[in-house]
Amino acid sequence: MTEEPKGFEPEPDVPSEASDKPGAAKEAGAADEAGPAAAAGDAKELTALRAQLDQVRTAANERTADLQRLQAEYQNYRRRVERDRIAVKEIAVANLLSELLPVLDDIGRARDHGELVGGFKSVAESLETVAAKLGLQQFGKEGEPFDPLVHEALMHSYSPDVTQTTCVQILQPGYRIGERNLRPARVAVAEPQPGAHGTKGDESTADTGNGPADSGDDEETGGPDKG
Repeated sequence: MTEEPKGFEPEPDVPSEASDKPGAAKEAGAADEAGPAAAAGDAKELTALRAQLDQVRTAANERTADLQRLQAEYQNYRRRVERDRIAVKEIAVANLLSELLPVLDDIGRARDHGELVGGFKSVAESLETVAAKLGLQQFGKEGEPFDPLVHEALMHSYSPDVTQTTCVQILQPGYRIGERNLRPARVAVAEPQPGAHGTKGDESTADTGNGPADSGDDEETGGPDKG
């Protein structure tokens, strides 16, 4: 007879459904409980992210405003520095040319007397050219109306040839740089002759008054002749 080998006993059959049902039920319950919790967690996380995003946007707007303010201040500073630089340059040039005005007056007098000749003429013309390049302008002409803002009257007279206070002689020309007057034009002025029109009116009135007097004398003279 054949003997069966020992040590190998057949295992009893266990239904798979019996072993799977409790675990599956637990997993299904855990899934049902985890669904609302996960949704709530996602909502909280989304809210937190939105709050962080708002904070970042606010900070970015503040930094942008700071940069714009700094840029505006820098632009104002540059304009102010440029304006001050131009003003300092104009003042320096004006001070230099103010010191040269007596020399230019001497050159003008020499030219009027015909003494501006030779090398002196070349030097004088070069100096006047340089002064003109620096912005120096001469003003003051005979016959223009007197303006106390740009003229200084050194001599005064009356003339029947003018109808308003007029510059009749330029004693020293005026000089300016742009809108800045370095020196007023020193002039002799003439005003209209006082009472000129009144005198003419008196004369015409006197002539008109003599007319009736003469006619009266004629009438008196003619009276006896008619009688």
